[in-house]
Amino acid sequence: MFTYFTDRDGKYQLGTLKESAFDPLSRTCEFMLKEESHHMFVGTTGIDRVVERTAQLMTEQDTDDVVPHGGIPLETIQKYLNFHYSVTLDLFGSETSTNVANYFTSGLKGRWMEERRTDDHRLTNEAIMVDAVTDDGEPGQAEVAALVGLNTDLRREYINDCQSGVNRWNKLLEGAGVPYRLRLPHVAFNRRVGAFTGIEATPEGERISPEEWERRKGGWLPTDVDKTYVRSLMQPVHERGRIAAWIAPPRQGINGKPFDYKYVHLA
Repeated sequence: MFTYFTDRDGKYQLGTLKESAFDPLSRTCEFMLKEESHHMFVGTTGIDRVVERTAQLMTEQDTDDVVPHGGIPLETIQKYLNFHYSVTLDLFGSETSTNVANYFTSGLKGRWMEERRTDDHRLTNEAIMVDAVTDDGEPGQAEVAALVGLNTDLRREYINDCQSGVNRWNKLLEGAGVPYRLRLPHVAFNRRVGAFTGIEATPEGERISPEEWERRKGGWLPTDVDKTYVRSLMQPVHERGRIAAWIAPPRQGINGKPFDYKYVHLA
């Protein structure tokens, strides 16, 4: 989950610096983006295989409770998704930022895929809707100058990208005949930076009291019991051709070799 969600933040931050008018910075970030893509590949395919294995166990054993069979329940996967996604949203900073506006106007940073934008690339008279707490105290939006809302612009690009991964995992569940679907929580959920710092909200975006949050957060975020169980699964499997019960084997080995290929031979 970390390599899927949090390393993806690095992709988008580097992507804005790749648009820099300072060529050495731009070229360096382009190189770093290639390295970052490997991290995200590990996250994407890793979660693929965990979800696939859980779906297999649910189908084979005809149960949602895969714990006795060494699997990770979909509800637990959703909790970890909720956590890593929400804390990564905080890494983009506040919804508005004069510092980022200054970086943009000075040419130090651009926007994600700046060359694909159809505006004048100066944003002098543009506006954007950003996430905000409304007058009635609920999660909502407010209009600000586009220059100061660049953090929000970048965060939304990230959110759209994250949704593609969730769609991918849900296709695996659909293909296995499992009705459960993973989903991204609301942007106001579990936030500690930005407009939603002072409120608590459900994954659906409903504002709740701090007391209710404390009562219910164990159903949305990993608990100590969840963490202990997941840690208990992290045991090495050394036999060639075998793999842990909580993850499906890769579809192919390294360089097209079979899964049970003897990659290491000690004389």
